[in-house]
Amino acid sequence: MNEFLAGILAAIMSLLPGHDAPAGFTGYLEADYVYAAPVAGGTLSQLPVAEGGTVAIGDVLFGLSRAQQAAQVAAAEARVVAAQATLDNLVTGSREPEIEVIRATLTKAESDLALARSTLERTQKLYAGGTATRAQLEQNQAQLASAEAQVAQLKAQVQVAELPARNAQQVAAEANLTAAIADAEGARINLDDRTVTAPVAGVIDSIFYKVGEMVPAGSPVLSIRPDGQIKARFYVGEAARSQLGIGQAVRVACDGCAADMTARISKLAAEPQTTPPVIYSRDERARLVFLAEAVLDAPGGLLPGQPVTVTLLP
Repeated sequence: MNEFLAGILAAIMSLLPGHDAPAGFTGYLEADYVYAAPVAGGTLSQLPVAEGGTVAIGDVLFGLSRAQQAAQVAAAEARVVAAQATLDNLVTGSREPEIEVIRATLTKAESDLALARSTLERTQKLYAGGTATRAQLEQNQAQLASAEAQVAQLKAQVQVAELPARNAQQVAAEANLTAAIADAEGARINLDDRTVTAPVAGVIDSIFYKVGEMVPAGSPVLSIRPDGQIKARFYVGEAARSQLGIGQAVRVACDGCAADMTARISKLAAEPQTTPPVIYSRDERARLVFLAEAVLDAPGGLLPGQPVTVTLLP
């Protein structure tokens, strides 16, 4: 960080009244680090990487103790098996005997219907011959209609009974099975989360925990410097800031760097970055320094912390 402080001082001093305009803007190289942290806390049990080592996307970075989560998966999967068995029993158990009872009742109702139809035909003949009353005729007609309705109702019951069961118990069993499956999936996700893999390719920059230490949820275990994600942070005066824009190309120079290294501005601060605070007055406006960032087009082997000078392209 000495280069960082020196860069700020140089930028401020060069912008003071009486100083010539700088040949470039002073700054340093920086990277946007990716921090790998666990979703849930636990004891660090696996750390196959080391600082300075390279990783590819998907490589294992670290693992936490997983015995409790593995037990939860086993219990959840057992509940799925039990819920499935309960549902199967409701669908298949004692269904055929119930249908047979309805069919037997339907057979009797069809016999009653045939008898009612025969009785009505006989009464109609007697009524036509004057030996049966109208009341007897109407009574037999009502008995036939009732018998027909009974047969129709029982036929409908047989059709419904032969369909897959949809009673309240089965609906509840299906819901329990769905919930058990979801719980098992959640338990497996929690188990998988105990192993953390690299979301980006890059270099392991820093490791913050050792195997055996307790890692809180969300606390980074290590940081990764992504490949090719190097940027120059530099400081410009208020007047120079108005000449810069997002996406603008600039030249970056440093000791040992390529002669024609370029970058593109990715950030321009809206507030001054100087310390200690300056007085906002007309006489002091030239002392305001703003932070800018530019992502290098081809960083090569450059590392964060290197001091650089940034100049505008003609």
